[in-house]
Amino acid sequence: MADDISIAEDSGDDVARGSRRANPMDVHVGSRVRLRRMLLGMSQEKLGEHLGLTFQQVQKYEKGVNRIGASRLFDLAKVLGVPVQFFYDEAPMGIRTSGTVMTGFAEQPDESYVVDFLGTREGLELNKAFARITDPKVRRSIVDLVRSLAGEES
Repeated sequence: MADDISIAEDSGDDVARGSRRANPMDVHVGSRVRLRRMLLGMSQEKLGEHLGLTFQQVQKYEKGVNRIGASRLFDLAKVLGVPVQFFYDEAPMGIRTSGTVMTGFAEQPDESYVVDFLGTREGLELNKAFARITDPKVRRSIVDLVRSLAGEES
């Protein structure tokens, strides 16, 4: 039955059966693990200690090289303080099952750029620093500055 599920390929290149290519869903789930870990300011080593893993194993999970099993995903959710669903939020589309594209039950806004931004060290640092600014006028000035630097009108 598992053979009925396949992933839509972006290229027409033939890939040898059994080759080790990261599954898009595994990559997505791993990136969500990384995002949450970074938002908490937790190192891969510290997360690994909580789970009884090495930081290398955490690294492989985050890159999507190794799949995260159900019990491990449950443990990750507990340690990172999120529901299991968090790891599937904003999941990539294009997963096919028996030749039919499954797009989900509801349309979701394309806000993956926010997740991508917060997944970077600079994005996370900027977000944390911005959140510490208490003066609303200063916050508004920073938003206006960034918009002007990006070439965007207010």
